[in-house]
Amino acid sequence: MENKALYILAGYDDETEARLAGIQNGLYEHGFTGVHTKDLPQHITMHSFPTDQEEALIEKLKKIASETKAFEVVFSHIGIFTGGEVLFIAPDKNAPLLRLKEEFGDSDSWTPHTTMLIDKPDVICKALPLVTESFSDFCGKVTSLHLYEFFPTRYITTVELQN
Repeated sequence: MENKALYILAGYDDETEARLAGIQNGLYEHGFTGVHTKDLPQHITMHSFPTDQEEALIEKLKKIASETKAFEVVFSHIGIFTGGEVLFIAPDKNAPLLRLKEEFGDSDSWTPHTTMLIDKPDVICKALPLVTESFSDFCGKVTSLHLYEFFPTRYITTVELQN
């Protein structure tokens, strides 16, 4: 399939995962379904790669995880990407997050974020108040890297960063 690619996702500790998933599940409970991929851990997408790089990426993830300590991020804002179809919660950029991103590709025009909902702009506008009501600044922790293939979704591996 032409649109298949491999994606590196930065994952969170259990507390951060639960907090972000709780906000997203609140949207689902209010009838918002979106068109984003479901049943994934909450994450920040680091980069995508061609599918023929799977074995090399698995090895790269292991190496990076063995050399990278888990780190904190501060989630301080909610955003909507241009076009109005993506509603997200975003951490502030910090040195450890940017270093991790640079392992996989340039960070100059990258916006780290965790998607809450992808849908039509009018639906995003209706969902925004629910997210703003349930969100307040908090400190989270990036603790792992996941490798997935899309589409269809195929889980490949997870590696834990150093404690």
